[in-house]
Amino acid sequence: MFYHLFAPLGKKYILFNLFNYITFRIAGATATALIVAFLVGPWIIDILRRRNVGQVVRAEGPASHQGKRGTPTMGGLIIIIATVIPTLLWARLDTRYVLVAVVATLWMGAIGFLDDYLKIVRGKSQGLVARWKLVGQVTFGIALGTFLVLWPFVVEWRTATQVPLFKYWFLVLPWPIYIAFVTLVVTGSSNAVNLTDGLDGLATGLTAIVAGSFTIFAYVFGRADYSKYLGVLYSPGAGELAVFCAALLGASLGFLWYNAHPAKVFMGDTGSLAIGGALGAIAIMLKAEFLLLIAGAVFVAETLSVMIQVNVYRWNRKRRGKEYADAHRVFRMAPLHHHFEKMGWAEPLVVMRFYILGVLCAAIALATLKVR
Repeated sequence: MFYHLFAPLGKKYILFNLFNYITFRIAGATATALIVAFLVGPWIIDILRRRNVGQVVRAEGPASHQGKRGTPTMGGLIIIIATVIPTLLWARLDTRYVLVAVVATLWMGAIGFLDDYLKIVRGKSQGLVARWKLVGQVTFGIALGTFLVLWPFVVEWRTATQVPLFKYWFLVLPWPIYIAFVTLVVTGSSNAVNLTDGLDGLATGLTAIVAGSFTIFAYVFGRADYSKYLGVLYSPGAGELAVFCAALLGASLGFLWYNAHPAKVFMGDTGSLAIGGALGAIAIMLKAEFLLLIAGAVFVAETLSVMIQVNVYRWNRKRRGKEYADAHRVFRMAPLHHHFEKMGWAEPLVVMRFYILGVLCAAIALATLKVR
């Protein structure tokens, strides 16, 4: 909005020329997101507390988590509001990249909100039945994949994705497989953030790290000179996604103010599904799905730990019985962060070390831009 209002005035008043620069609007979006989170955070937390929208803690979870019972959840509303409002203020609204990212956030956030509402407000222990949650995620993935096939951002690479470490290397897929690939990325990323959201500040801080790295990716891919120098795909208009990523970064940091240990509020599925859907959609539009795999490797590890635990348990139970399966688990508890808690690591220690790994993974992803 600010771009459309003030950039034209730059020809007459030089100060307004700042709005033509994406870097200025990136900084503005980040600061605005922080301010919005600080302003709406206490208000939303107070509403959730008064309505008794409290966290449900699994009985089989770590004993230290029982004290979190009743902590306000559905705080992902803070992240969504603090991401969408600054994006609408600072990004160019005539860019499809931004509109798709906002729709992805709201769509996935709505699924998570419905799940949280049914689980906590209506008292349904399972919340939204898993298969219906999956239907909502898959539906968006198919819709996004179909949209990109019919109206691609870069026509020549309609159904392709970039391969890290190689200049101008693309994996080109038949369009039905590409739509399935897009669906897998969106669904997988949203569920990965959801599974990681189990410790105070863990998913929030990792989101800030990944969003920060994708702010750089979007800015680079949206510039013809940088793209040519680095040998990556140039996507005209993709730079505006950097504004959205910056808003998500600021919103995550603002939410972390309340979500850091000991957390005053949890994001719930409302926030985790929205964040995961947004990150997946951003990576897809930038043709950088493999970079998301690298930058978000901690999210990937959390997801793999659950998949390995469940499948090994089922195999052992089928072949050798329940007692053997219970006694021979791969991890002491899944997702992975609970495994380390069971080993005796304090919650803040697990979170901080996962942050360090997240920064390392983001740095490796950024390094692939030059190592080609």
